[in-house]
Amino acid sequence: MTDHTRAPVLEALADYHREGRLTFAPPGHKQARGADPAVREVLGDAVFLGDVLASGGLDDRLTRGRVLERAEELMADAVHAKTTFFTTCGSSLSVKAAMLAVAGPHEKLLIGRDAHKSVVSGLILAGIEPVWVEPRWDAERHLAHPPSAAEFDAAFDSHPDAKGALITSPTPYGACADLRAVADACHRRSVPLIVDEAWGAHLPFHPNLPSWAMDAGADICVTSIHKMGSGLEQGSVFHLQGDLVPAELLRMRADLLGTTSPSVLLYAGLDGWRRQMALHGEQLMGGALELAAEVRAAVEEIGGMHVNDRDDFCGAGQADDFDPLPGVIDVEALGISGYQAADWLRERQGIDAHLNDHRRIGMQITHADDHETTGQLLRALKELAQAAPDLPPAPRVEVPSPGELRMPQALLPRDAFFGPAENVPLSEAAGRVSTEMITPYPPGIPAVLPGERLTEPVLRYLRTGRDSGMNLPDATDSALETIRVVPRDAE
Repeated sequence: MTDHTRAPVLEALADYHREGRLTFAPPGHKQARGADPAVREVLGDAVFLGDVLASGGLDDRLTRGRVLERAEELMADAVHAKTTFFTTCGSSLSVKAAMLAVAGPHEKLLIGRDAHKSVVSGLILAGIEPVWVEPRWDAERHLAHPPSAAEFDAAFDSHPDAKGALITSPTPYGACADLRAVADACHRRSVPLIVDEAWGAHLPFHPNLPSWAMDAGADICVTSIHKMGSGLEQGSVFHLQGDLVPAELLRMRADLLGTTSPSVLLYAGLDGWRRQMALHGEQLMGGALELAAEVRAAVEEIGGMHVNDRDDFCGAGQADDFDPLPGVIDVEALGISGYQAADWLRERQGIDAHLNDHRRIGMQITHADDHETTGQLLRALKELAQAAPDLPPAPRVEVPSPGELRMPQALLPRDAFFGPAENVPLSEAAGRVSTEMITPYPPGIPAVLPGERLTEPVLRYLRTGRDSGMNLPDATDSALETIRVVPRDAE
């Protein structure tokens, strides 16, 4: 029987320190001794003491102690996967490796168009041909939910040579797909389903949360332990089951992209989180759900604020399930934007939101919260509601209709990204083919992809979004005065 009281990475670190090992190998700070005193004062020595080589440090040079392997086996058991791999480069790398394990250059992959920018980066690196599957668009709330299984079925019928599919569920807003139905659509054609489940690390650990990818029959899922779990930033895992994607192939693709100097600190965070959840997950997540319900009810009592809930997100033509923990609050009735709300809360109350858009802020509740933290949040939200009438009116963001959001894919993302390019004024970019990705962040879903032919409604959305405070970190011109496009003679 699997013993989830064990934590192989943490135990090996404890052994390393107890044995008093002396290293003449990296990292060069040598267990904090060489680190800058000011850095040690801010970070504390515990950070440096946990920073050892994975092999030739935590384990021997041939990893005969199987420290990492044993930790991965425990993680797989905890979440009902066949195989699990740890990665210290975040789910942004994990999802790329998963894509590379399913499709190669010029092969097709069905992908929900609400995918994260890391998925688009995977297309660029691999030369995969995307077949975009339309999300379910809520035109009233200006919000995209995951595509339906019927949309994937139709896309497979039109592209029977597609090597598999990729869907994002949950979204950063908490909207979830019917993963079992999407997996069935794939498996009827003997191809795998990849789930970008970066926001779903907590889902396996409470029956009142939406079903998660492995239990729903997906072949690969990618999970960010740092988002909704207790891991450190960049801590991510791949989970794998079934025989459509061999484990050794996924490992090889991950090795192609991953670092040869992985952080043991991140491994320790992943290992400790698995033990915490395996032993206490249902209790901890049950407490988080109860607390979130209290917070949601309290926010509803604040004039001008509404917490998006199941009734908003689920129903005909919308999401199939809903995670209440992201705590997405609509502030449109206050006459301010989500950007203004997020800035005011940070500057005046010392509170950071996990996402913001033209009308919403996300206040994520996890098992780490309690009545003290949520009480502070509620007080700050009440003060925001009182201060809103004195804030400047929200600049209008001209969000396109669903039909105007999609632009034709004139070139493969890879060909456009690496091909010839020139900068043109934004006012002259309509009709040109973009060579860059432009992504409102958070939540990180690109509005423009390399290879798409730009249209005036999308350009107007970006222009008005920029003027209202939208963050566009990957645009070549951060002011968005110009945009990078394919020269006309190269189209």
